[in-house]
Amino acid sequence: MKVGVYGLGRFGFFWSELLARKFDVSGYNRSSLAVKPSNVTLVEEDIILQSDVLFLCVSISSMEQVLKNITGRIKPGCIVFDTCSVKIYPINIMKSLLGEKVEIIGLHPMFGPDSGKDGVEDLPLVFIPVRNKLDAAEKWKKIFTDYGMRVIEITADLHDRDAAFTQGITHFIGRVLNELQLKESNISTMGYKSLLTIVEQTCNDPFQLFMDLQHYNPYTHDMRHKLNGSLKKTMAMLADADPVRDL
Repeated sequence: MKVGVYGLGRFGFFWSELLARKFDVSGYNRSSLAVKPSNVTLVEEDIILQSDVLFLCVSISSMEQVLKNITGRIKPGCIVFDTCSVKIYPINIMKSLLGEKVEIIGLHPMFGPDSGKDGVEDLPLVFIPVRNKLDAAEKWKKIFTDYGMRVIEITADLHDRDAAFTQGITHFIGRVLNELQLKESNISTMGYKSLLTIVEQTCNDPFQLFMDLQHYNPYTHDMRHKLNGSLKKTMAMLADADPVRDL
């Protein structure tokens, strides 16, 4: 079985190395790489599209462009996984652009190079069969389970509803805190250290990921609206109860 990873950015690099522990993996990146992933063979685009299984590790905002470029060139019978951090948008695009002879499974590893650097055991992976043979879905669910991942099969809509808060708000807060340029301190509490960890985990990711999470998940606008309302309410409460406001 030929496994290909299309897109070797920060996540694709990590994901290809993870897959290479069990499979013969080829990788393709649209731009040149300073360093190649360990145990991954770099190939041209036409070669990667002949893979039996193809993982698309490209930014959410570039999915449509990439799919328009490769549709019709993918090997018939290939199983195509997306790995986007939102699910409704890429799944709809794949269903629209990929031919019927290509199988489709939506995937979202709820971890990355930082959170998965010490292993992926018990880390959650969202798995959404879209258009595929049943045995293919069951086979890959077992593969991910054998890696130690906690496979969660839900709908794309439920994923995006939950992820707007479980992921979208985390990246939003991380970027806001990063603007404060927070530093380590000799009197840091555990809570403060946790905040610094959030900044590190979110701001090490490409800024484009943050923007895409906020723009391509249909539920993040509501999340930001509620967050803004909560902030205003808390600020007003503090102002009203401030004993020195008139001094």
